[in-house]
Amino acid sequence: MGEARSHGRADGLRGRRDRLRIAQGAARLIAEHGLADWALAKRKAARQLLLPDTAPMPSNDEIEAALADHHALFGGTAHAAALRAQRTEALGWMRHLAPWQPLLVGGVAAGWATEHSDVRLELVADDPKTVEIALASQGIAYAALPPREDGDAAHLRVDSPRVAVRITILTEQQRRNRPRRSAEPRLTADALAALLASGPA
Repeated sequence: MGEARSHGRADGLRGRRDRLRIAQGAARLIAEHGLADWALAKRKAARQLLLPDTAPMPSNDEIEAALADHHALFGGTAHAAALRAQRTEALGWMRHLAPWQPLLVGGVAAGWATEHSDVRLELVADDPKTVEIALASQGIAYAALPPREDGDAAHLRVDSPRVAVRITILTEQQRRNRPRRSAEPRLTADALAALLASGPA
């Protein structure tokens, strides 16, 4: 019985260690090679580590933590400058889209974004077409994206000269009911402006 528990603890420790190694490898592929498909990055990292297909894969939360660690170790001033540029661009779009209560979410808000990351904005509108009509009337080219796991939310992509902007459009009720991870920041334009004013990143 004690030997079985010991093996179980060893297997659990090995699984956690393998997940961490895969997360670190995937973060490097995402940050340095612009790999946007995180599931693919995990599989490639596992293969590079010569781990079996049955190896436990890290969660996306673990990938985000590994990306933050990677930037802290290797990003330096280049990452800080790229993140500041992305956040400055995000603030401009948020002010432009102010009637729809924009929030900045994702890697640019949290700080783990790579230079290849989209700026992700969340808007509120009873009818997504009002946002599309406003963009079209101002000559802003956009593309509708396929539905994602959030079902009814509409998704648009705008390619600006400096960064791609991904827009999610929710109703007020959808935003209220939207599940939120405790560690995931959701920044208003005022909060983002204060963050930019407070330091170099």
